[in-house]
Amino acid sequence: MAESNFVDYVKIHCRSGKGGRGSMHLHRAKYMPNGGPDGGNGGRGGNVYLRGNHNFWTLLHLKFMRHVFAGNGGNGGDCCSTGSDGKDEYIDVPCGTVAYNAETGEYLCDVTTDGQVVMLLKGGRGGLGNFEFRTATNQAPRYAQPGEPMQEMQVILQLKLLADVGLVGFPNAGKSTLLSVLSSARPKIANYPFTTLEPSLGIVSYHDGKSFVMADIPGIIEGASEGRGIGLRFLRHIERNSLLLFLVSCEADHIKEDYLVLLNELKKFNPEMLDKRRILAVTKCDLIDKELEEMLRAELPDDLPCVFISSAAMMGLSELKDLVWKELNCESNKLSNNDNSPSMVHRNMDVNHINRDFEGWDDDVEVIEDDFDVEIE
Repeated sequence: MAESNFVDYVKIHCRSGKGGRGSMHLHRAKYMPNGGPDGGNGGRGGNVYLRGNHNFWTLLHLKFMRHVFAGNGGNGGDCCSTGSDGKDEYIDVPCGTVAYNAETGEYLCDVTTDGQVVMLLKGGRGGLGNFEFRTATNQAPRYAQPGEPMQEMQVILQLKLLADVGLVGFPNAGKSTLLSVLSSARPKIANYPFTTLEPSLGIVSYHDGKSFVMADIPGIIEGASEGRGIGLRFLRHIERNSLLLFLVSCEADHIKEDYLVLLNELKKFNPEMLDKRRILAVTKCDLIDKELEEMLRAELPDDLPCVFISSAAMMGLSELKDLVWKELNCESNKLSNNDNSPSMVHRNMDVNHINRDFEGWDDDVEVIEDDFDVEIE
């Protein structure tokens, strides 16, 4: 089977440029017997930036970009000539990308809007030439500053999709079917578990030209936090969602218990996800009658908005969209989204997980070492 083009997790070796050294030069001319110092300053090294770009949806373009090196600053010259600045390097990433230090797992930055530029590594400053050190008592200094060294770091880039509503449920709960009915997205649908192997986004139309974005992630099972099934790898794609839509099939033995199992797995992944607004949708209700529906409704959680739907029979979808829109625009949700503080708190990554995911990565990377440049004055 061909490898999927959905890439949301890459590792890149980044290096900024080193600063150019200052020049130690004394002006010599037959018409100026006391020319004095005229050594110029070195140029700064290039910086490494992350830049948000809405034209990208995944990190596929960075999958084989193993290293990003900025340019070094030029050395200073005579006649107070300043060296050239090193070339800056920009890494274009889709909106919703988070950067981590691959060696420590420390959170670095978050790119959420188109055109947003974040400095990842700062280039070294250029050294001062001997012209800058002249004084009344030292009119011919014979020394200059070297440039500052470069910065180097291995960076993990992790994509977290931006959506309003995130679908959470067990395999074969009807998440992909619901997304295909409500939007123009066409995820893979089949009658076997773990049909969805990668997240999907769809834009759901509402009244008066309004819409919201819905994200479908692969199904999770009990024990996913311990690595069962596909695990919790794709749950990061609903960390940014302001609303979680839980889908449980009406064929389940105990709907409330299944909902609590899903909620517990989210808690193990990130306890802050429990603070989000939640809706429970009971799917495949075309298989039951009204009497059984009333019996199931009595067992549902009391503190949670619930709706009975059927994507195949188009039952309850209008009620579901009304409920989703109401929860998205409730006052408590608006306050949390309009706050000046970050919408989510990023936790540091586990270094052991990083080493396991990128085992053998360093063997494939050839680190290019800079040659020492020598200048004779």
